[in-house]
Amino acid sequence: MTRSVTCGGLTIGGGAPVSVQSMTNTDTRDYPATSAQIGRLFESGCDLVRVSVFDEKCVPHLRKYQEGAPGPLSADIHFDARLAVAAVENGFAALRINPGNIGSESEVERVVDCCKAHGTPIRIGVNSGSLEKDILNAHGGVTAGGMVESALRHVRILEKRGFEDIVISLKSTDLRTTVDAYRLIAKTCDYPLHVGMTEAGLPGEGSVKSAIGIGALLLDGIGDTIRVSLTGDPALEAPLGISILKALGLRGGFRLIACPTCGRTRLDTAAIAAKVEEAFKKETRDITVAVMGCVVNGPGEARGADVALCGGVDCGALYIGGEYREKLTGDVAEQFIARVRRYLDERDG
Repeated sequence: MTRSVTCGGLTIGGGAPVSVQSMTNTDTRDYPATSAQIGRLFESGCDLVRVSVFDEKCVPHLRKYQEGAPGPLSADIHFDARLAVAAVENGFAALRINPGNIGSESEVERVVDCCKAHGTPIRIGVNSGSLEKDILNAHGGVTAGGMVESALRHVRILEKRGFEDIVISLKSTDLRTTVDAYRLIAKTCDYPLHVGMTEAGLPGEGSVKSAIGIGALLLDGIGDTIRVSLTGDPALEAPLGISILKALGLRGGFRLIACPTCGRTRLDTAAIAAKVEEAFKKETRDITVAVMGCVVNGPGEARGADVALCGGVDCGALYIGGEYREKLTGDVAEQFIARVRRYLDERDG
């Protein structure tokens, strides 16, 4: 088990539930646009949102961003210790920096002292595209070992100053390199790990790439907080991250089982499943619902669901707790949704 750090009211590591992150892509100097996107990201399911703080014109808005946010914010800083200090002093819950490029030793000391005073953790973020030249030369290019060496180099800068509220990430554009790097760092230290694929791409292929990499690591028990990085609207990221956690049994809420259908299907299973998913996509209570197209696998799958629908000819069979209850006809989707709601209300009082 990793050690834990606290970002505002969010605990990362130490056995805490795996949290989900995303990052704004609006101009941080534009307060209305950025504050609105922060709100959208938390609404989409984020537990923490990262904001790029890249020049002095961002600073006047920082306190308002954190005070107006429904959850903790992390400041992404490169090369400028003054901006890191400003973010912490204006209430940001975490920093994402690389101590080796934040400035002179005195500048690093300044950032560390500020974080100590405010109880602010630091995420060290190593990306394959920004590895130090000497590490690239020593390893013959980007390797998992080189990424870990880079991360530990930055970690030691902080440890030397008595600072250990650290989270580590090691992201490569190559899936296997990323997974290998995380597996190696997990054997090397016990700091919490922020897991994700960098520059995964557009929704679709990028989603698949992220799900494979993040899922493989979480199945190994590696990862304390995750981000799915997709090109475009960042509000698409958290729902996919949450879906990954649900698929692995690491987060509760609504889970849908739906068959791919075949030539035997006589009910519009896809349309019904879509309506059911839309009706319960924000449900936080644990429930597994199955929508099956026919009677071949339907009854068997129903045993693994709290509430299930098995399709017939323009009708459906309702199962609760694996037991047949009744035949649904007419608007099968709406009737089934109503039965699921009734089940939740009766079960949870």
